[in-house]
Amino acid sequence: MGNGTSIGRVRGLGSAHEGTHHWLIQRFTAIGNLVLMIWLLASIIMLPDMSYSTVSDWLAEPIPAAAMVLLIISIFWHARLGLQVMIEDYVHEAGTKFAVIVLLNLTVIAGSVFGIFCVVRLAFGGAA
Repeated sequence: MGNGTSIGRVRGLGSAHEGTHHWLIQRFTAIGNLVLMIWLLASIIMLPDMSYSTVSDWLAEPIPAAAMVLLIISIFWHARLGLQVMIEDYVHEAGTKFAVIVLLNLTVIAGSVFGIFCVVRLAFGGAA
């Protein structure tokens, strides 16, 4: 094993053991998104009409409201994971990468908080 070549410097170091957890979480959120989206579509199809009052009355019930909050969390988390991988693969400068990942995290948090606030407001009848 030579130390002069690039392959000689990395041989025997093994993997970084970082990608597996990220990959698994992304697959779990994808499965959660699939199940919750099927539930959402089936629930919407079974509603008698699509008026605001019907949908808000449906969303005011505890189970649909909780499932909708879970869907919002799962979708934003899944999107964050996918976009983070894309940023890590294609943005090469460390400072720019850090700034873009911070911006991504802030955007995901803001979007999910807004979505959850909207569901909570509908669930409590506009009192929130």
